Amino acid sequence: MPSIFTKIVNGEIPCYKVAETTDYLAFLDINPNVKGHTLCIPKKEIDNLFDLDEKAYNGLMSFSKKVAIAIEKAVCCERIGMSVIGLEVPHAHVHLIPLNSMEDARFIKKEKLSEKEFVAISQAISANL
Repeated sequence: MPSIFTKIVNGEIPCYKVAETTDYLAFLDINPNVKGHTLCIPKKEIDNLFDLDEKAYNGLMSFSKKVAIAIEKAVCCERIGMSVIGLEVPHAHVHLIPLNSMEDARFIKKEKLSEKEFVAISQAISANL
């Protein structure tokens, strides 16, 4: 059964897209720790990040770096943190999280955003790519 991320890649579920290439997709997390919390995924569904072949792994990291730089330009923060946990969705993904404190990276406090805020943030990040 396809993961929720594969359904997003296939256009079956909408997302707030930030960036896209032939092989990778970045979109805002709909349950973000903070404004600008973004997920980067390979379009090919592979459960575990470390099961990606070398080219796909390096490609995802390079893509994530470009997205992180754009997030840092678009969202007021001290830096962008990266987290790879991989338990919540069986599809390799990287969390890029704007950080102002260690609390922003803990996945405990969540921020509620309106559709208008999601759209504005995704557009601001995209404009900085």
